[in-house]
Amino acid sequence: MKNDPFGKAALDYLSGKKDNQILVKSDIAEDDFIPVNYLFRSFHQMPDIEQKALMLCKGRVLDIGAGVGSHALYLQNKGLAVDCIDTSIGCKQAALQRGVKNYVTSDFFEFESENKYDTLLLMMNGIGLAKTIDELPTFFAQVKKLLASGGQIILDSSDLRYLFMDEDSDIIPSDEEYYGEVSYSMSYEDQKSDQFKWLFIDAALLSQEAYKNGFSFEKIADGPHYDYLARLQLL
Repeated sequence: MKNDPFGKAALDYLSGKKDNQILVKSDIAEDDFIPVNYLFRSFHQMPDIEQKALMLCKGRVLDIGAGVGSHALYLQNKGLAVDCIDTSIGCKQAALQRGVKNYVTSDFFEFESENKYDTLLLMMNGIGLAKTIDELPTFFAQVKKLLASGGQIILDSSDLRYLFMDEDSDIIPSDEEYYGEVSYSMSYEDQKSDQFKWLFIDAALLSQEAYKNGFSFEKIADGPHYDYLARLQLL
């Protein structure tokens, strides 16, 4: 296993190391940690937005960035056909141990499938894999290849403007680079990811970009801290 902090941490968790954490470094905030047990949360431990997202899933589902399969397991138990995709080999191994049926390790943008999907599920800010605003057309082109007629994209994201606002102003940065384009790296024990870009996009801009690329935008719910749940469908 190489450059797979989530995968190594997940397999350690299943072997009994329940209290470990994944170190998160970014260019917008101080170092943070993800408790590994959070990856293994049950439906009832999930935030309301995630619960609502799962209840909206229908038909054949592609769980993009599936991690250790917590969302997929819930959907499988509801009787839905679920395919999982993630780049982490360790997470795939952990998910299969937990009972996930269908799992592919692949870069999303290189993923090809004979199946067409009624729901594309992108949780934990999964649309972040688009990396930047300029690369969103590539993301939308890929999902068009995967969606069945009448299919939907269910995703959550966050508006990071709160990181830049002070008590007296709602002004946000006006630099050329969108303030939600964040550089990250993750590490766990001897495993460290390469630095990568991840996109956090506010609802108004996502609505604009969705329409520009041939999708409708519907905000389903707001979360407690500048996060939201949305559904996109082909126009």
